Amino acid sequence: MSAKMGYWADNIAVQAIKNRGLKQVVATGITPSGPIHLGNLREVVTADASFRALKKGGAEASLIYIADTFDPLRRVYPFLPSSYEKYVGRPLYRIPDPDGCCESYAEHFLKPFLNVLGSLGVTPTIYRAHELYREGVYTEVISEALSNRDKIASILKEKTGRDISKDWMPFNVECQVCESITDTKIFRADVSSHTVDYTCECGHKGVADYGKGMGKLPWRIDWPARWKTLEVTVEPFGKDHATAGGSYDTGSEISREVFGYEPPSPIVYEWIYLKGKGAMASSTGVAISIQEVLDIVPPGVVRFLILRVRPEKHIEFDPVSGLLQLVDEYQGVERSYFAGELPEDSYLRRVYEFSQEGAVAKEAPPQIPFLHLVLAAQMVGSDVRRAMEVLGRSGYVVEDTGWLSRRLGYARSWLTGYAPDVFKFTVREELPAEVVQLSGEQKRLLVILAERFKDCEWRAEGVHNLIHEHGKRLGLSPAQSFQAIYLALLGKKSGPRAGWFITSLDRAFVVQRFLEASV
Repeated sequence: MSAKMGYWADNIAVQAIKNRGLKQVVATGITPSGPIHLGNLREVVTADASFRALKKGGAEASLIYIADTFDPLRRVYPFLPSSYEKYVGRPLYRIPDPDGCCESYAEHFLKPFLNVLGSLGVTPTIYRAHELYREGVYTEVISEALSNRDKIASILKEKTGRDISKDWMPFNVECQVCESITDTKIFRADVSSHTVDYTCECGHKGVADYGKGMGKLPWRIDWPARWKTLEVTVEPFGKDHATAGGSYDTGSEISREVFGYEPPSPIVYEWIYLKGKGAMASSTGVAISIQEVLDIVPPGVVRFLILRVRPEKHIEFDPVSGLLQLVDEYQGVERSYFAGELPEDSYLRRVYEFSQEGAVAKEAPPQIPFLHLVLAAQMVGSDVRRAMEVLGRSGYVVEDTGWLSRRLGYARSWLTGYAPDVFKFTVREELPAEVVQLSGEQKRLLVILAERFKDCEWRAEGVHNLIHEHGKRLGLSPAQSFQAIYLALLGKKSGPRAGWFITSLDRAFVVQRFLEASV
């Protein structure tokens, strides 16, 4: 990331204000057809960053989120029971919650997502599509779409190359009997009364009042209709919508030619990939929930993961070893920010500012490497006071117990769910049987260290250096020296960085154990 390069959200805001003036509406939205995961979050956080940049640029900006609750269930996804086959084609807001905990299928997946937005500092105005239709928000644009049926059909055919049947209509009725919105067919429309006559494959024949939400526009028309009714000026969307003949291409034409509305400034984003598994998608099961990510890292790091990368670049998320690198990178930028090393207009400075859930703190938070928190969490569990002592011996002074308690919680969650075995350890209460593997020189090293540890300064760096120094004098390689330490304490040949690890333990315990192991 170049410090000379303008931040992407600021660039978007400048261009949007130039194109549309100071009144701006940034829109985002997701169909709650399954668990809403980290990959989905890219759209929302991208929209939020654009909204913040617009406000900073002097715009009268608002951020809205539209949940596509009126969309039909497309198929029985892997996470659903086979009994849900009967609901295919029905609107999501009409389908029962799979777990029976919410009022509908849509709310079951939507509510957890909305609950975490606040912790990420994202506070949009929330709309549910089926409610907008019921309230008559779309009545005018539905009439315009029906009146311009031939023009819309021509645009769709020209842009997509697909033939449009002669009886196709730009509106999907929700059958009043079976509730399907994919099996109905309109044979007459009356825009003066806002009604359509329809038949359904279930055998029902009826009249629907589209002014009362008895159906919805197909997606390629619904999207531009939304732009006009909600006055959207900026909107991020995935690269699948941005292809030639894609939803944005047809939507832009329909918006201009049918609804007389200039389409919003597009922000095309790439996918977030789960390392080793591919692009995240709830329908394929390749996903990690937003809450799962928030259980292992603070909200600012989650925002940083997304906002440090320009939207058109893909992101690879590795919750295993890659997480350590992510947190280290975030803390590195944080240190530079508070040290005054980042110019006002630098890319990294803006990344850090946009990564905060709210205003930037007045003082730098404690800078403790995540690995050291992982170490402390395994030594002290949830005992915050003891953790403060352990970290203090490693040179990290923490006065905010609430901050430290939260950070230890992240470390414990990572250890439970994602940490490789190399990062996990348990100090043996009894002398490990594995000490029989120690060579004579390794045992002599433990005796020497036990004597030195009795009165040396109990600090990580000094202890680490003592191990190096005396191991070298005995002709041991660094690997052999540290293996002696780990075998005596853990019963295995590897473990966390020795100096930090040893000083997190009670001095008398270490001295006694080294003497026992050297016999």
